[in-house]
Amino acid sequence: MTDIVFIGTAIMDSMIRGFDPEPVSSAGYRAESAYLSIGGEAVNGSVAAVRLGSRAAILCTLGNDMAGDMIASRLGESGVDTSRIVRSDEHPTPVTTIFMEPDGNRRSITNGAHSYNFHPERYPERFAGARAVVLGSLFRAPFNDPDVIRAVAGRAKADGQLVFADTKLPNFRKLTLDDIAGSLPMIDCISPNEDEAEWCTGEQEPGKMADVFLSYGVRNVIIKLGGRGCFFKNRDEELYLPAHRVGVVDATGAGDNFLAGFVTEILRGRSNGEALAFANACGAICSTEVGASAALKDRKQVEELLKVC
Repeated sequence: MTDIVFIGTAIMDSMIRGFDPEPVSSAGYRAESAYLSIGGEAVNGSVAAVRLGSRAAILCTLGNDMAGDMIASRLGESGVDTSRIVRSDEHPTPVTTIFMEPDGNRRSITNGAHSYNFHPERYPERFAGARAVVLGSLFRAPFNDPDVIRAVAGRAKADGQLVFADTKLPNFRKLTLDDIAGSLPMIDCISPNEDEAEWCTGEQEPGKMADVFLSYGVRNVIIKLGGRGCFFKNRDEELYLPAHRVGVVDATGAGDNFLAGFVTEILRGRSNGEALAFANACGAICSTEVGASAALKDRKQVEELLKVC
């Protein structure tokens, strides 16, 4: 039995650290380092969940190309169930160039392949049978189409699955909460970061941001606050956890690791507060090395951090 199916994008990332904007020749630039890494919210989340002890699968689309082969291979090596991946000749596997800043933040360059909206709702058998599904991320392909969101969330709820959703700021297609209002009551937990929540709600204070999501019918809301921690709210409970003091190197994928940790603990029967603390530690650990899947190794690592904090 599968615990979690992560549905979303799978991307090959070209990571560039220490980029010097001053050219060394008419067409040449330097950087401190550069390397390839698999990424995308569904990839990052599924890998983290497996390392934390969950049985995780991924539903995504990959091109029949070298980048797709590399992603599928690395996922399989990590223990993720790759049998639900859709391979296609229609579109290439997305490749992103990411410039990492000294403070751990990043800038990215996307292209047309990122806007390809594959249809996970056409493959309900590939996310059936799991205890939970994670939609990552609302407002980005494939979840920048209200009909896709409604179909996937509706099928999951009909099958008795928990539905978790991360978010991102829109890029190729602009949606609002009103556009997806019919789907929001089917979401058990939504987890935007502070910028995303402000964009969605128009509010600047975490409690008020959460109230807007709750007013649309979402059951639980997590606002990820980066270096200030995280905020949780539902109809009965309100929690705030400060961030762990760690040496931040690269924040790429920290939110995906956070959500994987939260879902894993909820499925283990932990309380919201316990799951939130565990998730907070997962996100902090992720940010201590370059790459979304480099730092987080296993549950013991997370539990050791929680012991000293």
